[in-house]
Amino acid sequence: MLVLGIETSCDETGIALYDEARGLLAHQLHSQVDMHRAYGGVVPELASRDHIRRVLPLMQACLQAAGCTKEDIDGIAVTTGPGLAGALLVGASVAHGLGLALGKPVVGVHHLEGHLLSPLLADPAPEFPFIALLVSGGHTQLMRVGGYGDYSLLGETVDDAAGEAFDKTAQLLGLGYPGGPAVSRLADFGNSGVVQLPRPMLHSASLDFSFSGLKTAVLTAVRRIDNSCEQARADIARGFVDAVVDVLEAKSAAALRQSGLRRLVVAGGVGANAQLRARLRERADKDDFELYFPPLHLCTDNGAMIARAGLVRLRAGARQAGSFSVRPRWPLAQAATV
Repeated sequence: MLVLGIETSCDETGIALYDEARGLLAHQLHSQVDMHRAYGGVVPELASRDHIRRVLPLMQACLQAAGCTKEDIDGIAVTTGPGLAGALLVGASVAHGLGLALGKPVVGVHHLEGHLLSPLLADPAPEFPFIALLVSGGHTQLMRVGGYGDYSLLGETVDDAAGEAFDKTAQLLGLGYPGGPAVSRLADFGNSGVVQLPRPMLHSASLDFSFSGLKTAVLTAVRRIDNSCEQARADIARGFVDAVVDVLEAKSAAALRQSGLRRLVVAGGVGANAQLRARLRERADKDDFELYFPPLHLCTDNGAMIARAGLVRLRAGARQAGSFSVRPRWPLAQAATV
């Protein structure tokens, strides 16, 4: 089965072709970062308009790269939530229009399910069951993944997610948008231990997270320094990254212990963070568990993860009717059944 994946939930337009037998044949991705940088964050209306401009040319480029035609497609998978309503409608409209024209089935995919299953695109791919640390934009969650559609929430952020804390810290340090990569790069020049920041909920009995207080601590630290001093800013960035990584590492290790599993999968944009990857590799060696990441270029939102997740649902007989809707707010538990 050849599946076309379409992702337009926020500020990346992703198109991919995934073949059940041959794997990922081609994918195209356009990021709107440069457009939104001037506003310090994503502007929903601009995001929707840009998806309209990009989706069809990217689809054609993907088909050409794979040596396929539209008629070769057996099914279409599209992100239908959660995300920005207007942006989701662009992808859903294109998917259903194409499905109607070609007489092909269309299935809606939960954006977070796409991230959860994205490590299956790696080689080697993890086997079920595993613990998933999902750190993507506004989401920080620990899940037990028993199989396709079998997702149990173990812990999640009670306020701000790690990705949101990265973006806010970047603003406080004058690094602009997007925040994660910039803070990580600056932290490489900082010294660990110079700036002591809290590790929220590090020693709590639960597997929940909290990063709101960490943002406030960064604000206090920034106010105490000369913001023109590059080393002082780098030390704050280092202290912030160390705090986030400490919490993510400790909670992930606790989830493995409590579940009795020995396999950890990390997914989502923050999963590309170099410091987090290095720390978790050290912990995996120390505690002797398996560790998997998606390929770096598939950590951000992309069509490949949607095509891969959609394949499972199409094989299970899932279909969307001719009429369709999107779900800007959509708990993963409501989309779990395959």
